[in-house]
Amino acid sequence: MKNEPFVDVIMPNYNKGDFLNESINSVLKQEYKNWNLFIIDNSSEDESKKVLKSFEDKLNKIKIIYLSKNMGVAFSRNLGIRVSDSEYISFLDSDDYWSSNKLLDQINFMVKSDNVFTYTDYTPFFSKNYNKILKKKVITPSTLNYEQFINNTCIATSSMIIKRSFIGRMKFPKIALEDYAFKCKVLKKKCTAAKLKNNSMFYRISKNSLSSNKFRNIYWIWYINKKYNKLSLVKRLKSLLLISISSIMRYGFK
Repeated sequence: MKNEPFVDVIMPNYNKGDFLNESINSVLKQEYKNWNLFIIDNSSEDESKKVLKSFEDKLNKIKIIYLSKNMGVAFSRNLGIRVSDSEYISFLDSDDYWSSNKLLDQINFMVKSDNVFTYTDYTPFFSKNYNKILKKKVITPSTLNYEQFINNTCIATSSMIIKRSFIGRMKFPKIALEDYAFKCKVLKKKCTAAKLKNNSMFYRISKNSLSSNKFRNIYWIWYINKKYNKLSLVKRLKSLLLISISSIMRYGFK
């Protein structure tokens, strides 16, 4: 294991204290041991800090950065990228979680295939009356390039791993749907993302999550495709229509 590459896990958090234990423990339980976890807390006002304090002395592999005010998820991810120095970077939202074989299988897949950007299938879920309700597994395409991705945004951020050297100075823009814009930037760099055929991530759909705010998403997809992706009117309309259809197929109308 000593010769295996390291992967840095970047976890932004704001007021997700109810879910932090599950997310962090899913990293601690990884079969792959060469990881560091960077948690960036955006001055949470719930129980998050109490939960985070309980993990501060574990393994010296968890590094927690407490921000004095809420700087947003894009700032947090960019900060995580900036302090990262491992060969690979992965992302895990503080209300999602992984299966125990996620890093082991995905890093081995990347090393053997020499892919710089990979992702996996995943299972959306939501909570109702303190019960976890699993939805149908999202089966993603085996590969996605930029032209395909702008019509099918099925790469879940918490499922992806990217080679650190390939990211370079790329940043998440400080806008809503910043992860969509970031993935577009990466894929524009003559890159095709490849899927590891595992279902190793569980994606929480909450009342306030962007995946459930479909009308807000429509605006921001249009905005990003116009300002950042410079798509023509026809391509913007096509992108919006196909993304909306695929989103409904993945998550339904919830």
